[in-house]
Parts: sequence; structure tokens; C-alpha cells
Amino acid sequence: MKKVLFIGDIFGRPGRDIVIHSVKGLIERHNLDFVIADAENSAGGAGVTQGICEELHNAGVDAITLGDHVWDQRGFSEVIDKIPYVCRPTNLPCEAPGKGYLVIEKGGFRLGVYTMLGRTFMKIRANCPFEATKKLLPHLSEQTDAILGEIHAEATAEKIAYGWFVDGKVAAVLGTHTHVPTADLRLLHHNTAYVTDVGMSGPYDSVIGSEKDPIIEGFFDGMPRRFSVAKDNVQLHGCIISIDEATGLACGFEKVVHFKPNTDGKKLLVD
Repeated sequence: MKKVLFIGDIFGRPGRDIVIHSVKGLIERHNLDFVIADAENSAGGAGVTQGICEELHNAGVDAITLGDHVWDQRGFSEVIDKIPYVCRPTNLPCEAPGKGYLVIEKGGFRLGVYTMLGRTFMKIRANCPFEATKKLLPHLSEQTDAILGEIHAEATAEKIAYGWFVDGKVAAVLGTHTHVPTADLRLLHHNTAYVTDVGMSGPYDSVIGSEKDPIIEGFFDGMPRRFSVAKDNVQLHGCIISIDEATGLACGFEKVVHFKPNTDGKKLLVD
């Protein structure tokens, strides 16, 4: 059995800090073989930089996935091809820079990792995730012992439909993008682990990562504002998928939440 930790959307410096300071302890505590993280919001809440990727990788993150904010940081498109453990969404136009999937190997076990962008209510241009998956999986299956898929999408129905679409073809489908963890962790009929949204790794005394007041004020007057990253109630949200080495499918699935104290010193929960 192989155990994989997938960490949900890392938001800003608070999210980076809790991941960087927690990953090695989580690896030891849960006897993890691989750690994957979505870092698309890790640079001030929008995008990622090469330096941040290196920090996360040095902390123990084996592979980094990205979503619709992949190009938000100036110059990242020029360096993404130089970072071997980072992949951009698979279903971006084929002319986009970066790798559309990763194959990472430890102890002779090869794990494929990819992200598909949803298209419902999403602004970034992307090809159909269902069609892109039909083309990807036969090719990726030849190179791997198991596959972990991420569906980075806004619409719940699109995520759920995608989970059923790949049931039995991948070890797990992890939903991301909305930053709000859902309570529907389950193994689908053919042993694919599924959750609609893993949740954000970042400050939860916020509006999906940003300071509350400017966003609330914007609902009153509709005026544009600069949103800054919140700081309090920082949490790491992730899921651990146990993979049967013989089948490449899931044989266990559990939620992981790691909390840091609030600024008043209170600790809300323990993981």
C-alpha cells in the first residue's frame, strides 16, 4: 500500500508557512510516500513563483499542481518549464508552456499527477476536461502504477460528474478551487477516492483567504478594491489516499486538517 497526501489550495504566506512547517511532521506521522500540493494561490493569493515552488519542494512536497491562476505572477510562464516537479492544468491550450502532467517515482512505484480545469463559470480558456481526460489516461496509464487526478472547478455538478467519469480509472479525484472544504469524502463504486473540494490551506478568518472587510464593503457599493491576504485561523487542509499497489486504485481515504493557534492563543481543534 502507498499513501499519498494531497494538500488543497495554498493561499498566500500564511498557507505557505503552515505547509512548509507541517509537511515533514505529517510525513512521519502518517507514513506518507508522496505529498502533492496545489499552490496556485500561494503568491499573495494569486499565482505562484519559482522561489515559492522551491520552498515547498524543499519542505517535502514532491509535486505541485496549479489551477486557473497559473499565469497570474509576471514571468512565471517563462520559468515553468525549468521546474521539473510542477505541472500546469492539462487542458490548457497545447501551445501553453509547462508540463500537462507529472510522473513521480519512489521505491519503484510511479505515480501520475494531473489537473483538469472545469469550464462552468470559469474565465480562463480551457479545453473540455472530459475530452482531454479521454486522450490523457491511456497515455499516462502506460507510464504509471497509479494516477491522481485533480478537478479544479467552480461548479459542484461538474466536479461530481467528472468523478463518476473517471471512477475505476484513477486512484483519486480531488476537487479544488472554491477553497471551502466539503464533507463528501467517499470511495466511488470502482474504488476511486473522491471529494468535491479538499479545502484551502490558509487563513480561515477570511473570505476564501482574503481580508473580510473590503469584500463585505464591495457587496454594498460594487466598487473594485485591492484584496489583501488575511492572517488568522490558519489551517492546512488535505486528504490522504491509500493506494493498493496491485490495482492502482484507492483502498482508503481520510481527511487531514492541521490547525495553528489564533492570534488570541486559542486552538480551535487538533488534527
